[in-house]
Amino acid sequence: MQAVSSLLAAIGRPVLALLAAIGRVAIFAAEALGHMLRPPFYWREFGQQVMQIGWFSLPVVGMTAIFTGGALALQIYAGGNRFGAEAVVPQIVAIGMARELGPVLGGLMVAARVASSIAAEIGTMKVTEQIDALTTLSTHPMKYLTVPRILAATLTVPVLVAVGDAIGIMGGWLVGITRLDFNSATYLKNTVDFLQFWDIGSGLVKGAVFGFLVALMGCYHGMNSARGAQGVGAATKSAVVAASVLILAANYLLTEVFFSA
Repeated sequence: MQAVSSLLAAIGRPVLALLAAIGRVAIFAAEALGHMLRPPFYWREFGQQVMQIGWFSLPVVGMTAIFTGGALALQIYAGGNRFGAEAVVPQIVAIGMARELGPVLGGLMVAARVASSIAAEIGTMKVTEQIDALTTLSTHPMKYLTVPRILAATLTVPVLVAVGDAIGIMGGWLVGITRLDFNSATYLKNTVDFLQFWDIGSGLVKGAVFGFLVALMGCYHGMNSARGAQGVGAATKSAVVAASVLILAANYLLTEVFFSA
């Protein structure tokens, strides 16, 4: 009986810790959303975060997308060649980039770059007591630090996803016409004719959700980092891991909602 109790306790402790962590994140997110609806709003900080999160993430998202689109075209051609379906390369590259690979890989690249940066920045501000200084100056840290970052990420990541989709499809087109002997006009026509509005729209919705999750995890772990350099490092690592896992989980849930029928 004691062994069973010990086993249940060993299982219960991490489960309760996980539920407590989910609750803390949910409360943090609700508080951030509440502050978005109440003035004041720091437009200058928001503009800086749009540049940091959106514009400066464009090169890594673009490079990831173009190589992914090219590799996807090669893989689809090699697989389709087994049963005479090589002609579907343009269509599958387009739908794969727009629905899945564009949003997910774009979100993961932004998570690697932005979640770590936000967590490290805010964590360092906490260690050096700059957040306490903001409170002393009657500036709410949540409103000044968290709200602009979450809003900027939610608005800019869908734009990054749209650009990444276009670059990824272009990567598939380049590989198709240079390596796989596709006709350029036919390839582009098949791509345009096959894509539907919701294929692109669903990816943009995913991008907004992923951007929100990335900034939320960065801000949450930064605000709750432990003191010292080791605490900031742990917060940075936790932010990237949590954002990446949440992106993959949210992608499945959104795909289930959008395309389960």
